[in-house]
Amino acid sequence: MAYGRLTRVLVLVAETMIAGATGLAKGQPAPTLAPGPAVTIDAAAKHAPISKYIYGQFIEHLGRCIYGGIWAEMIEDRKFFYPVAEGESPWTLIGQTRSVTMSTARPFVGAHSPELAIDGVAGGGGGGLGQSGLGVRAGAKYTGRIVLSGDGVGPVEVNLIWGGGPRDRQTARIPLVDGMYRTFRLAFTSGASTEDARLEIVGHGAGTLRVGTVSLMPADNVEGFRADVLALLRELNAPVYRWPGGNFVSGYDWRDGIGDRDKRPPRKNPAWKGVEHNDLGLHEFMALCRLIGTEPYIAVNSGLGDASAAADEVEYVNGATTTPMGQLRAKNGHAEPFACRWWSIGNEMYGDWQLGHLPLADYVKKHGIFAAAMRAKDPAIELIAVGAIGAWDEAMLAANAGNMSLISEHFYVQEGAGLMGHVAQVPRAIRRIAEAHRRYRSQIPALGGTNIRIALDEWNYWYGPHLYGELGTRYFLKDALGIAAGIHEYARQADIIFMANYAQTVNVIGAIKTTKTAAAFDTTGLVLKLYRAEFGMIPVSVAGASEPLDVAAAWRENGKTLTLSIVNPTHEAQTMALAVTGARFAPDARLWRMTGTNEKAYNEPGKPPTVSFRETRGERVPANGPLTVPPMSISLYELRVAR
Repeated sequence: MAYGRLTRVLVLVAETMIAGATGLAKGQPAPTLAPGPAVTIDAAAKHAPISKYIYGQFIEHLGRCIYGGIWAEMIEDRKFFYPVAEGESPWTLIGQTRSVTMSTARPFVGAHSPELAIDGVAGGGGGGLGQSGLGVRAGAKYTGRIVLSGDGVGPVEVNLIWGGGPRDRQTARIPLVDGMYRTFRLAFTSGASTEDARLEIVGHGAGTLRVGTVSLMPADNVEGFRADVLALLRELNAPVYRWPGGNFVSGYDWRDGIGDRDKRPPRKNPAWKGVEHNDLGLHEFMALCRLIGTEPYIAVNSGLGDASAAADEVEYVNGATTTPMGQLRAKNGHAEPFACRWWSIGNEMYGDWQLGHLPLADYVKKHGIFAAAMRAKDPAIELIAVGAIGAWDEAMLAANAGNMSLISEHFYVQEGAGLMGHVAQVPRAIRRIAEAHRRYRSQIPALGGTNIRIALDEWNYWYGPHLYGELGTRYFLKDALGIAAGIHEYARQADIIFMANYAQTVNVIGAIKTTKTAAAFDTTGLVLKLYRAEFGMIPVSVAGASEPLDVAAAWRENGKTLTLSIVNPTHEAQTMALAVTGARFAPDARLWRMTGTNEKAYNEPGKPPTVSFRETRGERVPANGPLTVPPMSISLYELRVAR
């Protein structure tokens, strides 16, 4: 994912097409437009099946996607990457703390650990560290741990504070700390709800207190993941997740993310703002995939990384315990291989914003070296190559057709001109990429006899203010219409697009948004959830002049139900002349519909949704006749074969 190159990846905006509002009175029938959309669906004319992998997701170590999103950790900079009480550190000194030194002599983790000189007497006010801005809920339980050592300090009190009164706190008391770093468990129950709770670490006595690391999570976390976010990810039911990047991967060392979580070094995020805590590494990613029932897709570092490290990563993930890396994995708690099938070599290596960017000719060779090294460790893996429309694709496919299973493409679009123009950008971008690859198949001899399809492993809208952290944009009803139209285009291009990974799941241009204490589907997430659950997988022919509507139809795999989906990207109700051939259907249909009075309607975590799908039964869908859909709407019909 490339922030600095946003203007380079935008597809052409559709021609401005502005439809006037109709202002229909209640009970007034919708007008039949002349000449109006006319669509014929041939249910017997089946096309290439839609791959389930078009409903994939992508998570990256960026903004609040992982930390502050999926991962349940509440403490910022818990391993003290930044010097305490300076610059970007969220920690402040409190009480009778004479000084703080970021000691490099005995760091618990990373380059240094805070060493506090405390003046006080046992039972006195004490001194230490504090951090504000924690989100807690009344009655909720929180658990954690703290690693301490010290000389002449005790007791140490760790306080969770949720208000200004003397009773608005709970204290965990540690009688004494000595010269060894030791881990102490923490447990609290909040007495009120607030987004500005505070954690304080207070040492009593006169001496030195060293804080190695501290962690605090809601007690209902699931193996370190937020329970509320995990529940939404399960509803989303994406079949594959790409990780760990994105631009992030080109500066990431996977070995930083294994072993004891508290001892993994904090690093400056190599591509984005903030700190990479390395709390979510390979084992945690695999646990996430297991918990939500999805497949892992791992990107390796072909930027600043080398082929040897990538090969070791494959062996660590997939190798038997008789291999060196498999032994290390078992030592770190997972004896069985993770059996990851999908692997990509690098991310957007065509761009000069990418760490380790090389000229095209050099990268073509580098890809081949990586592919050979990785397949030597596991010949069964499926490799995905970095692609980009034009000379980059042509060179990669010509030289490395035998070194890839799929080729990656990315696109992002901004806010388009007018509602129709905004919605049309997404299907147009998908179509443009698919058509380019069809040309390659006829023009590049090396592709003869191959079936290298596309992994469109980053795609989305990307515009607007960052309300949910770095790149944390909000999505509206009009964005939901565009994502639905994009899924229609994936159905039309099913013969050549195998995978698509919506970027980036949580907060960062994501399908789910969170606050410190709540999580909710954004409008685009609701579309992805519904289509994954209800839209068919075997597309059929849709012919005629459907404009301005976007229409798609597909059989469910049971062959007994046809799904018909219609996106109306206008401010007017549209009446379509519909003809259905090739099968007979019961007249009553099931319908899921999203619509609204404002194209910029949105949802917000912690508040009732203003945008949702409403399900109804008994809708009349004519085999031949007019079908009216409301303005700014997505209508997904389930048609049952007549008995």
